[in-house]
Amino acid sequence: MNLSVSSRLRRQLFVAPAVLGLALAAACSNNSSGGGGGGGGGTGSASPLAGACAPFQPYAGHAGTTVTMFASITSPESDSLEKSWKQFSDCTGIKISYEGSNDFESQLPVRVSGGNAPDLAIIPQPGLLAQMVKTGHVKRPSATTEANEAKWSPVWKTYGSVDGVFYAAPMSANMKSLVWYSPKAFQQAGYQVPKTWADLMTLSDTIAKSGANGGKPWCGGLGSGTATGWPATDWLEEVVLGAQGGDVYDQWVSHKIKFSDPQVTQAMQTVAGWMQNPAWVNGGFGDVKSIATTTFQDAGSPILKGKCWMLQQASFYEAQWPAGTKVGPDGDVFAFHLPAVNPAISNPVEGGGEFVTAFANRPEVQAVQDYLSTADWASSRVKVASGWVSANQGVDKSLYTDPIDQLSAAELTDPAATFRFDASDLMPAAVGSGQEWKSLTAWFAEGQSIQKTARDIDSAWPQ
Repeated sequence: MNLSVSSRLRRQLFVAPAVLGLALAAACSNNSSGGGGGGGGGTGSASPLAGACAPFQPYAGHAGTTVTMFASITSPESDSLEKSWKQFSDCTGIKISYEGSNDFESQLPVRVSGGNAPDLAIIPQPGLLAQMVKTGHVKRPSATTEANEAKWSPVWKTYGSVDGVFYAAPMSANMKSLVWYSPKAFQQAGYQVPKTWADLMTLSDTIAKSGANGGKPWCGGLGSGTATGWPATDWLEEVVLGAQGGDVYDQWVSHKIKFSDPQVTQAMQTVAGWMQNPAWVNGGFGDVKSIATTTFQDAGSPILKGKCWMLQQASFYEAQWPAGTKVGPDGDVFAFHLPAVNPAISNPVEGGGEFVTAFANRPEVQAVQDYLSTADWASSRVKVASGWVSANQGVDKSLYTDPIDQLSAAELTDPAATFRFDASDLMPAAVGSGQEWKSLTAWFAEGQSIQKTARDIDSAWPQ
């Protein structure tokens, strides 16, 4: 899933001193709170914005208003997220009150059904989006947001649509098919980055048998509050896509191929041989069962201590490395593309994303949603901190200075790749962000059989 724990720390867009902040505030003070401006969907007039605030004129006219936003993105990533719209808020006078929670997936339906929906939610699962649309509380985006979507490839717009109707603006894209490792440790041990699945398995066996410093080849963690279990869905998805290809993957997403069908149970057996191998996991934490109780945020930390060699996690994991960690091909940590299980599958790439969904259609809410759908906002988010990639084609790729972002952007836009969106995010919420998380956690925590795990997930599929 794209928990949108999407990653990233380090760079700041606003490096100017406090004097600039005062100048911005002064420049933006011309903004009137009466009526609505251009992109905000209002009908009133707004005083002209001057200087550095002039580009935000289409969203002017709503000063003094507050827009609430709820998402699964937590600190440190949420810190960068809030910085990315700071200038927008300073200039327009629209305050964005942001709340991030590890319990987002379970809490959003509760809040919506209880009449306490946020104005905007950043939803990482198209399946959850569909569930929310069925409540009747999701508002259609403005025409401005629709126009901005021309900068996204058509497939991304379908992910933000339900039954062919567009509801939610794509916000980010992340690369799931990565393996994090320490280039320094690999170099010292004489290990090469594996290019094939067979090479990866051979390397894992070599590391396990060397027993260097008590380290094991793999570490992992499933813990994520009420979203516990989602990393295991990624492992399964990577293997289904990389072993069976896009057609089988698509049929699995739609339940034409069930979890209990041979193509998927074989993939689960491959995952078990990889991430449930007691000789290979869970470096720095314990046995196989410890994967279920280790948080995904902590899962990679043993790599820096020499207790673990590799972690399969998405590009957004970059935000979880401690401050000062050098990320790059010659750094403390870097990542390589997870090879295809079946070499006949052309460059399998699994990705995720997030979608800005409105539960209110006040002018200021539309203004924020409009702005977050633009290449201008995406570019500002790229500049704020590393570890964040947009599939918005209007973003200048030269803005990506972080090596993980560059790698991810290249893979996500590779026309030769077998790209698929995160399967559990596409499945109905009761399955993809419900029973599958629960059952795969039990698979690791309790040693539950593959047959029971698959049967329980299939039984949760809506009739």
